[in-house]
Amino acid sequence: MSNLQEKNYVLNNLPFRPAKPRNEGLTMVMDKGLSTREAEDLIESSGEFIDMIKLGWATSYVSPHLQKKLDVYKSAGIPFYFGGTLFEAFIIRGQFEDYRRVLDKYEMPLCEVSDGSIELNHEQKCKYIELLAKQTTVLSEVGSKDAEKILAPYEWIELMQKELQAGAWKVIGEAREAGNVGLFRDTGEVRQGLVKEIIHTIPADRIIWEAPQKSQQVWFIKLLGANVNLGNIGTHEVIPLETLRLGLRGDTFSHFLGGNIVN
Repeated sequence: MSNLQEKNYVLNNLPFRPAKPRNEGLTMVMDKGLSTREAEDLIESSGEFIDMIKLGWATSYVSPHLQKKLDVYKSAGIPFYFGGTLFEAFIIRGQFEDYRRVLDKYEMPLCEVSDGSIELNHEQKCKYIELLAKQTTVLSEVGSKDAEKILAPYEWIELMQKELQAGAWKVIGEAREAGNVGLFRDTGEVRQGLVKEIIHTIPADRIIWEAPQKSQQVWFIKLLGANVNLGNIGTHEVIPLETLRLGLRGDTFSHFLGGNIVN
């Protein structure tokens, strides 16, 4: 039985969902430039189900009233962070220390280290993770935004292991906001063999799988259960995803019932 706050009525035999703050079953939501009012509406409608919010790529650079919006998330107790592309934008310009000052300025509880758009020596990437882990909680992203750059499963595993060892709290499997690179083919189909190879070695609770498409979310839930960590979830997809996790949507309706079916 779920131990989240009481719902509008009682349904038996639902999968367990841990209460926040939690270490697994995370839902990471992508803010692509919400206004402060939209952020307030998001919290009102879906805040209970959101574990962290990513300010997509470098949208924070051009978003008006950024601090006001961050204050909304902070008041709701939801951690937030800048997308990894912003980190890369600072790194490619030789502004790492400036990036660290920006993290402090906005009191970022999390940060993302990635190299999806730039070529970055992996030893140097791990050094950035190590340094930033002394300042905030680090999420590190593995995988390229370039659809032509395909990593073998052993490469994904090796990179994830080293980044966790460097101090990353969790590693993120790259998919972009569209879900058509990295973990996925350009059609959005999951690279199933790749994922299964990864979880054979890397503990599933240490990975956040970017899965913006419903079919991708369904696949991961069926493979790893209701409490798989999923990311790049659209702001209007938070509640739909929660119903998928609970087996209350057609795609996962029978998955968690087992023998508890009344005819």
